[in-house]
Amino acid sequence: MPLYEYACLDCGAEFEKLVLKAGEEEEIRCPRCGSGRLEDRVSSFASVSAGGAPNCAPSGG
Repeated sequence: MPLYEYACLDCGAEFEKLVLKAGEEEEIRCPRCGSGRLEDRVSSFASVSAGGAPNCAPSGG
């Protein structure tokens, strides 16, 4: 489930939207003014792994 970032071209609001299914991007509206004139923003994401040993370890040799 990708998280997209948008900026409204009418009022300048910036917001994030979790897109659950294909084609839903076409239905997204600005939460402040209701406009459909949006610009995609570049978003970054973080991945966290719980527990376990690190993937890199020094080798003896």
